[in-house]
Amino acid sequence: MFEDHLALMLDLQLLAFQSDLTRVISFMIGKEQSARPYPQIGVPEAHHPLSHHDNVPELVAQMSKINRYHAELFSKYVAKLRATPDGDGTLLDHMMILYGSGISNSTRHAPDNLPLLLVGGGAGRLKGGRHIVYKEKPSMANLLVTIMDKMDVPVEKVGGSNGKLQLDNVSI
Repeated sequence: MFEDHLALMLDLQLLAFQSDLTRVISFMIGKEQSARPYPQIGVPEAHHPLSHHDNVPELVAQMSKINRYHAELFSKYVAKLRATPDGDGTLLDHMMILYGSGISNSTRHAPDNLPLLLVGGGAGRLKGGRHIVYKEKPSMANLLVTIMDKMDVPVEKVGGSNGKLQLDNVSI
């Protein structure tokens, strides 16, 4: 039943964008410290304790099911945005969505090499179809400053940021 609520929340976001009720949404699919199980995908254990899997294969497999489930929900959401006409393109063409995690290895609480996606065309301000790796390992706060700049909301600093990231002229 909860699965339907998550999908419904994403559908409500699509409708809010489509009807221009809002231009900004912040939504967390899975709270990091959630004790919520996922019985609908075969994971009866609580999410957060599973994240401290200590590389035990069975626990890693359970976490992988949860991560895959979240990614599938996001993929369906993006497909709906891509299929929804908006002006001279689609909703997805005219937006930016940051999707991912603030942690890369939950057992070690590692904040580096984050699994992030920046999706959408940003009304022509983002070039897609790339996998960018930054050698200098900038903070995620720098990405947030960059995104805000792309949305014409320039800020000098967010959290521990120390500048903007190059997104336009980056070699892959």
